[in-house]
Amino acid sequence: MTDLSVVADIGGTNTRVALAHGARVDPGSIVRYRNAEHADLTEVLTRYLGDRDARPTSACVAMAGPVRDGVGRLTNLAWTVDRAVVSEATGASTVAVLNDLQAQGHAVDHLTAEALDEIATGDPSSDHAAKLVVGVGTGLNAAPVFRLDGRTLVPPAEAGHTALPVQTAADLRLRDWLIDTHGSAGAEEALSGRGFERIHAWLCHEDSTGEPLDAAAIMRAAETGDPRAVRTMEIFATLLGRMVGDLALTLLPFGGIYLCGGVARHFGPHLARLGFLDAFADKGRFAAFMAQFPIRMITDDYAALTGSAAHLAELTGAARPAAT
Repeated sequence: MTDLSVVADIGGTNTRVALAHGARVDPGSIVRYRNAEHADLTEVLTRYLGDRDARPTSACVAMAGPVRDGVGRLTNLAWTVDRAVVSEATGASTVAVLNDLQAQGHAVDHLTAEALDEIATGDPSSDHAAKLVVGVGTGLNAAPVFRLDGRTLVPPAEAGHTALPVQTAADLRLRDWLIDTHGSAGAEEALSGRGFERIHAWLCHEDSTGEPLDAAAIMRAAETGDPRAVRTMEIFATLLGRMVGDLALTLLPFGGIYLCGGVARHFGPHLARLGFLDAFADKGRFAAFMAQFPIRMITDDYAALTGSAAHLAELTGAARPAAT
């Protein structure tokens, strides 16, 4: 088919590659490659396409790192990715390189109801209302999603390195501890996988007792009712709610707020009871205003591939199916 594309999602450990027709990813074509077993992205793409004798006309790569002018460098891997490299490896004439959160943003209009869990209902909105994606995983980031003249625009961002949203005296102590022990109190230092562990370590410091645990152990301890583990989860959810609330007031994403990433998904079923929504709405006289924003969790692990395919479909003029 003339609209055949290849899409890839590069994480710190694995790269997932798939074929797509227009905005639809072929689920049976998805293959995962361990980055440590390959020299670079060119080797991964060449192997994938060679195994399938596939000749795509377009290609898009989403990656876990900042991208500028089509050139990206992975945060946790010594790979540099640019459009020329992707074009040479795939033979594609239309090529794009996105940050992985941008790819999530391009996906939101193409995700089915089964790929989304509702956290807050919010109010209905127009098709062109702004949206917001917030990724919480190894790192933290957020980006707006706009629809302009039939095209989707997801500007790149590095929102995880903004200041931690502190309000209380305890928040200030956490901030100071993060600066003293890790050199920074950016939001990502508390709101990420390692940030979750750092909150627990800070509570051990506050209590002058106990040993810091890793994220999995904290979650297990919370399930048994361990007070410090539960408190860690509450602090994490509260800080995240505040940050997302601040972003909502900055961008007014009446089309919906979409949380994604492995850490966000682990917290998803617990966010409301842990205080996320209370902190999100804690905006004084604007508290009632905050109820307008729908909030959803993206549960589709392959959403970045879908977003990459959707982006290519818009660039090439391929049919753009409606979300269901």
